[in-house]
Amino acid sequence: MLRFTTAGESHGPALVSVLEGMPAGVPLLAADVDLELARRQQGYGRGRRMQIETDRIEFLSGVRAGETLGSPISMLIRNSDWKNWMEIMDPAPRAEDVDGPRKRHVTRVRPGHADLTGILKYDRSDARDILERASARETTARVAAGAICRVLLREVGVHVGSHLVHLGGIDAERPATMPADLNAAADASQLRTLDANAEARMIERIDAAKKEGNTLGGICEVVVTGLPVGLGSHVSWDRRIDGRLGQAMLSIPAVKGVEIGMGFETARRTGAEVHDEMEAARGRTRAGHVRRRTNRAGGTEGGMTTGEDLIVRVAMKPISTLMRPLDTVDVATGKAASAVAERSDVTAVPAMGVIAEAMAAFVLADALVEKFGGDSLTELQRNVSAYLARLDERVE
Repeated sequence: MLRFTTAGESHGPALVSVLEGMPAGVPLLAADVDLELARRQQGYGRGRRMQIETDRIEFLSGVRAGETLGSPISMLIRNSDWKNWMEIMDPAPRAEDVDGPRKRHVTRVRPGHADLTGILKYDRSDARDILERASARETTARVAAGAICRVLLREVGVHVGSHLVHLGGIDAERPATMPADLNAAADASQLRTLDANAEARMIERIDAAKKEGNTLGGICEVVVTGLPVGLGSHVSWDRRIDGRLGQAMLSIPAVKGVEIGMGFETARRTGAEVHDEMEAARGRTRAGHVRRRTNRAGGTEGGMTTGEDLIVRVAMKPISTLMRPLDTVDVATGKAASAVAERSDVTAVPAMGVIAEAMAAFVLADALVEKFGGDSLTELQRNVSAYLARLDERVE
């Protein structure tokens, strides 16, 4: 099985990402990861932090001569802004600590953030001890791990992309035919949307929200092509692929909702309007030589992939830090106050789509390794080929 963990604070010296279980022999360069880190930093409405950081990874283990070794892959991503936060984030005690809290301490907790709940749970007096880890900066390390999973998927013909479908109350029209290279088309847009008309209105909405000191949320759609039928399983609750995807997406900071296929709309329709009729389609090996005339299920049935495109929509709430702060309580005094205003974005929905891609890549790569096994890429590829050959034999 694959697993990954991350470590590091938003303004600490670095972030760390460790991915375990990747087969040996997967071709991997730092540029494969750096590309995804750069994609995460794009998007109209981002704050000054994106101008400060130029994320690059350093492989510390698990990669040699451009290939994975089968051992844990550890990566370091340095925070360029660390030099300005050394005094504040120094892990060692300082003489001045006895005189009171360090600079930039936070007691005016932000509604919608982890600040208050975190200091109560962990018995801290400074919300900086919470917000530094709760910050979405942590997702940089997730994208690094997901980038490697994306390479593994690509080696067996699976591709992961995303695009923005809603922002700040404005819907983007989904094209009838998706671009062959979804990410190339989406990344050409300032908001990673495929609807230029909607994009212009969204940018106006972002500019207005910025003047108001406000923030905006939105929805991105992840599209995965090339998946073979049968990843995941119906036999146990924790092996269902849609459940695993839901948990992964909801773990992204500020994500409050996930839909697969028609999602919530299925509850408002009849069965005839929801379920995908099937027809024989020789040549569609990865779908078991069957075609679903529609893809309302979004590529899963019974907790397993169907071989159709996987469609997952992910909803992100507006960012909790407002430049025109909301009312709150100062936990140091117990009195009413305005929430602290940390450096922030007006919206980060386009970046959230890239993070959602990374989480989808991890879940699907894990399910791939779970089903097909293999200590090396060549062994895994042989197992995938044998499975696809068996699907061909069944129809013959």
